[in-house]
Amino acid sequence: LGIEQAAEAGKSIFFLLETNPGPGLGILLAYWVFAKGMVKQSAPGAIIIHFFGGIHEIYFPYILMQPSLLLAVIAGGASGVFTFVITGAGLVASPSPGSIFALSALAPRGGLLGVLAGVVVSAGVSFLVSAVLINKKGEQEEALTKAKENVSQMKNSSKTLIINKIDEDLDLSQVRTIAVACDAGMGSSAMGASKLKAALKEAKVNLEVINCSIDQLDEQSDLVITHEKLTKRAQSVVPGAIHISISDFINTDIYDRLAERLAEFQPSSVDVIESEDIYQPLKKQNIRIGLPSSTKEEAIRMAGQILFEGGYVEEGYIDAMVQRDSELSTYIGNGTAIPHGVSEAKKKIIKTGISILQFPEGVDFSGNTVYLVVGIAGVGNEHLMILSNLAEIVEDEEKIKQLSQTTDIDYIYKQFTN
Repeated sequence: LGIEQAAEAGKSIFFLLETNPGPGLGILLAYWVFAKGMVKQSAPGAIIIHFFGGIHEIYFPYILMQPSLLLAVIAGGASGVFTFVITGAGLVASPSPGSIFALSALAPRGGLLGVLAGVVVSAGVSFLVSAVLINKKGEQEEALTKAKENVSQMKNSSKTLIINKIDEDLDLSQVRTIAVACDAGMGSSAMGASKLKAALKEAKVNLEVINCSIDQLDEQSDLVITHEKLTKRAQSVVPGAIHISISDFINTDIYDRLAERLAEFQPSSVDVIESEDIYQPLKKQNIRIGLPSSTKEEAIRMAGQILFEGGYVEEGYIDAMVQRDSELSTYIGNGTAIPHGVSEAKKKIIKTGISILQFPEGVDFSGNTVYLVVGIAGVGNEHLMILSNLAEIVEDEEKIKQLSQTTDIDYIYKQFTN
């Protein structure tokens, strides 16, 4: 429906119904403000993965801790849809993953304000409802751990692959492009594609891997990986492709098995491109260590200058990074800040880039001491793995301490890219 509407009107509200990160953001913000202990500390990292990375399922355990918060999700979602309707908001295509970067990039010309208004309203309503419902008493660490285990059990309840004999039966000699597809092309398939790319690199197999929604599949895809409940749909879209069905995009060994099998069909003369020879959002030359303490604006401009000199952004993006922090602090907790441009500066991004600055003595970010400044210019999914790694790093005080004092650039690089 969304594709048909976008073809006729140039945009569709249907692309915003599932991908709006506002309701989940409101709940995570409420936990950050009102919860205690580990739950409070874990919320900023979850916000990064959810809002900037587009992996919405990261907040599911927080709902399972208190099922009454479903009311907050419903209220936030309904208010967001209402705002989208009255502002005439829509997207030109389905964002993948459902991050604020993707939503902003796919807003039609002149339509960004309505999209952002819907996200802000839904987040605000969700936050207010959550503020009333959330348990503000006592330590909730055990409840969060149990909720995460429940989510894992739900996802792992059926691990049987529909195609179990991949190592024996499939002829993969003609495979050149692999698509990891899900219903909307959101975060799960993006993470699955990332894991497959890592497995192929390890096996020295040089093939193209993409992630998309099932409706975006085309005949260029030689092999398609989908959830078992969606395989029939995928087969109807690309009947000539090889189809592999799985029950979980992330917790599966299919990627390693597939990489091993594909390696058998790769000619021995194939030269696998090493990571330093291809485009990467983060390169070692984007990392600066042992920097003397400076002002917040100087640190942000330094991070932006690295992105500009690396060819990731236009020079005007640096001012947009400063503007973004002046409007809303980019400090995310535990001595870390992630300066990035305002949404309107998306057009100044040439390609996704990451810069990392280490200030052992710290920089004052509006009353908070920051030791790591991670500059971000993001389009598409390239920065997703780095954001996920950053979210885990921010939750580990000992690792932040090591990163803020180390003199080894390789160590920092590996922590963010492994």
